Amino acid sequence: MRVNCSSSSACTANSSEGELPVGLEVHGNLELVFTVVSAVMMGLLMFSLGCSVEFRKLWAHIRRPWGIAVGLLCQFGLMPLTAYLLAISFSLKPAQAIAVLVMGCCPGGTISNIFTFWVEGDMDLSITMTTCSTVAALGMMPLCLYLYTLSWNLEQNLTIPYQNIGITLVCLTIPVAFGIYVNYRWPKQSKIILQIGAIVGGVLLLVVAVAGVVLAKGSWNSDITLLTISFIFPLIGHVTGFLLALLTHQSWQRCRTISLETGAQNIQMCVTMLQLSFTAKQLVQMLSFPLAYGLFQLLDGFLIVAAGAEAAIFSEAPDTQDWGLASCCTRVR
Repeated sequence: MRVNCSSSSACTANSSEGELPVGLEVHGNLELVFTVVSAVMMGLLMFSLGCSVEFRKLWAHIRRPWGIAVGLLCQFGLMPLTAYLLAISFSLKPAQAIAVLVMGCCPGGTISNIFTFWVEGDMDLSITMTTCSTVAALGMMPLCLYLYTLSWNLEQNLTIPYQNIGITLVCLTIPVAFGIYVNYRWPKQSKIILQIGAIVGGVLLLVVAVAGVVLAKGSWNSDITLLTISFIFPLIGHVTGFLLALLTHQSWQRCRTISLETGAQNIQMCVTMLQLSFTAKQLVQMLSFPLAYGLFQLLDGFLIVAAGAEAAIFSEAPDTQDWGLASCCTRVR
């Protein structure tokens, strides 16, 4: 696979074409500390979310993987197709089009697990889908990128971040496995851990959002087109994922889960792939998209959680009124 965004030289992350532009300078030590701290916090968060998973339900999803199959179809069917159509419809520059397509071909991110817990979705399905999509990305990412770039004039190899995929799998499966074990052995304690994890998850999302903006403040550009796509792309993912789950007769709880899993992409994996494949000069045109996508998917997630909470309150209100009316009638009698 090759991308028409340079003249002749190969584009690698450690290219010798020059130093990073001023707009892409990062604070090395601060970035390292942020990466380590966020990784530890994410591991603890996934451990706490694993405490909500029951092995019996998890095994049921694996034995009858209809929900997983629908989720994978959304992840590697709808999202890459949506990315391709957006790149064509908005007539993006080659480098920008590749950034959008790479985002669409990435697996689901762990942020979806946090939002799924907050909207009372199917946590067993959510964690299973995130794991399965990350495993499937080993083959589906290069396949999707190859198929959708066949019609483009390509001059440069894209590097699939296999090491990053492996690290993601380890950071996801091991903490979750410990959480499942704790939930099996000590169910009462696991509920306390889960409540703490929900608070930690909210703090982590805010820290990641603020730190991401600060660390990459020089990577932003004022391309309105890219910002527009980064705004509507996750929304399209959420809506199409929900509709496909609904059309395949999934439960309401599963529909919410698949919707969140579809729209929430692995931002870190996208950024890593772009950094491995392109020069610093080209990254100026590209990095603003995954950063903006990450912020907008956070915003969308919070809006979905707020809408779900409001709907839950509204749906409970008539029941309360009916109960009160029945109680009054009983007293009158």
